Amino acid sequence: MDVSIIIVNYNTCRLTVDCLLSVYDSETQYTYEIIVIDNHSSDDLVEVIRERFPQVKLIANQENTGFARANNQGMEIASGRYVLLLNSDTVVQRNTLETMISLMDWRPELGASGCKVILPDGSLDKACKRGFPTPAASFYYAFGFSRLFPDNPRFNGYQLGYLDPDKEYEVDCLVGAFMLVRRETIEQVGGLDETFFMYGEDLDWCYRIKEAGWKIYYYPQAFIVHLKGGSARRRPPKIIYEFHRAMIVFHRKHYSKQYSFLVNGAVYVGVGVKLAAVLVRNALTLGRRKQVPVPSLSAAGEAGARSESNAEVRL
Repeated sequence: MDVSIIIVNYNTCRLTVDCLLSVYDSETQYTYEIIVIDNHSSDDLVEVIRERFPQVKLIANQENTGFARANNQGMEIASGRYVLLLNSDTVVQRNTLETMISLMDWRPELGASGCKVILPDGSLDKACKRGFPTPAASFYYAFGFSRLFPDNPRFNGYQLGYLDPDKEYEVDCLVGAFMLVRRETIEQVGGLDETFFMYGEDLDWCYRIKEAGWKIYYYPQAFIVHLKGGSARRRPPKIIYEFHRAMIVFHRKHYSKQYSFLVNGAVYVGVGVKLAAVLVRNALTLGRRKQVPVPSLSAAGEAGARSESNAEVRL
């Protein structure tokens, strides 16, 4: 088996079905298997998978184990030379698997790679190529310096906005929505850290992969469409909390020993203040927030096609 594709579902039945259809529509010489882990959803995906996609390996959890643990469950039964983490709210283009697996075969020094990730409006999902969130990079990002000076590497250490998204680079971090990882790399560094519930685990994994001596590569010659926010669209307080808790966990794990207690204290206080502000803003707007319809598979494909045309992505 060339690649094991792992998809975690949590109340995203329609999106997950569209994602599966896009994978099965791929044009590739490589063999693949699909593993779907359902995190105790209230939708009917388990029944839909069993009826419509009997070839899919299905794990139906009796509780919401979180994104990291669910992906690790998939890795435990995966048989591919590569493992692909793929979000349920993504649409894979026909050449994506072929292009990305060929890249990994051609570049054995790469531990992980990611393609270009496009949002439904045709813009770039900036999380698909990132630097590590050091205290300085996080400060410049959180307080808007990266937006004020978009072409300055000093102020754009996190989102790397100064790099042309249509060119390929070695980067620090990819996004868990699409991350292709070599089996030998996983055997060396282990799976996702289950301390992270659903945010930050991709950053942590990339950090450990690079720390082990592997390279991480952004390759925009293939792309996916990321509908974004399928299972966290309403941003309940727990999701907001987990997002900010992940910042603390990552800093404490990888950076706290490198910095003084003053810097560490400033980081923790800053995250706490930001969490409080977001919770207040979320509470004030909850009652009047409008529900944005999720684009269909065809709409997402059209968005990707527009982006491909605009950015001249080679297929």
